[in-house]
Amino acid sequence: MRGLFILFFFAANLLSAQKIVWSADKKLVWNNFKSNKNSLGGADVVAYTHCGWEYSSITSSDPKKPVKIEITTIFNEDKSWKDVKRINDYVLVHEQKHFDIAELHARKLRKELAEKITYTSDYKKYFKSIYARISNDYRKFQQRYDKETDHGQNKEKQAEYNIMIADALAELNNYQKI
Repeated sequence: MRGLFILFFFAANLLSAQKIVWSADKKLVWNNFKSNKNSLGGADVVAYTHCGWEYSSITSSDPKKPVKIEITTIFNEDKSWKDVKRINDYVLVHEQKHFDIAELHARKLRKELAEKITYTSDYKKYFKSIYARISNDYRKFQQRYDKETDHGQNKEKQAEYNIMIADALAELNNYQKI
């Protein structure tokens, strides 16, 4: 039994080391980028942030029972990469904003789910379409962010996005995961 507990403890620590849950108080550091493989390819890529959401839901066979949905924004250390010869603090801010954009869209998702889904019947009716639409918006936003900031190289545009993302997060602060 003791061996099982130690194995569970080790596995739990290993899993927690691979993912970071978004927090306003905890910013990414270069040591969080643990992959040694540039999965995007291309000589222009300085770093890659692998982030997104995980969700869980508790529903019932009774359509009138309340549903519980949790959305967690995560950063995957083992799939995030950096070119150690070209990284700097400016690039790290750009990568942090990718993580912040994931949290922004998680808040949008939490807000809409809170407004539209109360019961299991609501979940079955609305969840997939809401999730798909906000996921699509999230992907487009991430692509537009990289394009308009030229992957952080356009300092003026990067500064605009830094403010825009911070303001949008503040506006949806009530939908931050607690």
